[in-house]
Amino acid sequence: MRIGLVVNPIAGMGGRVGLKGTDGKVQEARELGADPRAPHRAIEALEALRARAPDAVLVTYAGSMGAEEARAAGFDPAVVGEPRGDPDTGEPTAAADTRAAVSHLVEADVDLLLFVGGDGTAVDVAAVLSDLEADLPALGVPAGVKVYSAVFAVTPEAAGRIAATYQETEEREVIDLDEEAYREGEVRTRLSGVLTVPLAPELQASKGLPGGSVEGLAEAFAESAESGVTYVLGPGSTVGAIKRELGFDGSPLGVDVWRDGEVVVEDGGESAILDALGERNVVVVSPIGGQGFILGRGNAQLSPAVLGRSELVVVSSRRKADELGVLRVDTGDEALDESLRGWTRVRVGRYEQRLMEVR
Repeated sequence: MRIGLVVNPIAGMGGRVGLKGTDGKVQEARELGADPRAPHRAIEALEALRARAPDAVLVTYAGSMGAEEARAAGFDPAVVGEPRGDPDTGEPTAAADTRAAVSHLVEADVDLLLFVGGDGTAVDVAAVLSDLEADLPALGVPAGVKVYSAVFAVTPEAAGRIAATYQETEEREVIDLDEEAYREGEVRTRLSGVLTVPLAPELQASKGLPGGSVEGLAEAFAESAESGVTYVLGPGSTVGAIKRELGFDGSPLGVDVWRDGEVVVEDGGESAILDALGERNVVVVSPIGGQGFILGRGNAQLSPAVLGRSELVVVSSRRKADELGVLRVDTGDEALDESLRGWTRVRVGRYEQRLMEVR
């Protein structure tokens, strides 16, 4: 395994001294007594990585942008470039250094890009990978003052563990925050990119798009609807938003069936739904707030017979997913329930999916 490492060594310096960010504030942070935070966080992640993947090859940038931290964690890294700035000499590194490092690491043919910083670092990483059309997974080690994006592990140690053990990837949102507005007490966020990240339960959720996430989810679902596929759409407001994006209001408390631009069944029971199924069928459900049931409460029409012929997609607002923690099933068929238990992906945004446990 070849892992590319890029550290933004000034990330997070402004937090401890109350600057609510470091963009354009490095000198002021130093004058207030701020110490670099990112290098220590990088070492924590790398030690966890080395404990689980001691044979991993680490490729990085010189100095405090990766090489120093790698050696401190026990690696002998390959160094592919050096930054123009160096915080140790008083000249801070800049976004251009991060972007150049990412470009060099892509050229070095790494399997995963591990970056240490905050949302600004994530924006730079996503921009370069997009410009280069590089199909490279990336994972953030949280070190910035602002960490709103869904591309970071919950802790540095978790990032190292995920990097060493992940098997699958998914697309997640990069959220950027206006630091000047934030310093004035106003939260302004925007979707600034998308990264492919390792799939793991220890990824943090996106915190940056208040409202609108269900609408974005619904828009993306409608845009990706496939010809010839029969969509069986359950009750609830989140699935209701998908129905509206598909062009109909549907039944808010019932199950509707849609295929190729037409409502095949409205507010149907089990028999009507079974009659409407085609060669490929997708059942779309959302959990009940406060309970977490995705099947067996309020949607008995989605019987074992229907589910046995269909794929299952779970959608939810971020807030509901945060509040629930786990999902539940009670279809009346114990063998089916058992097959559904475990970890499943829940779509919670236009790009973001989350792993949630089904019990």
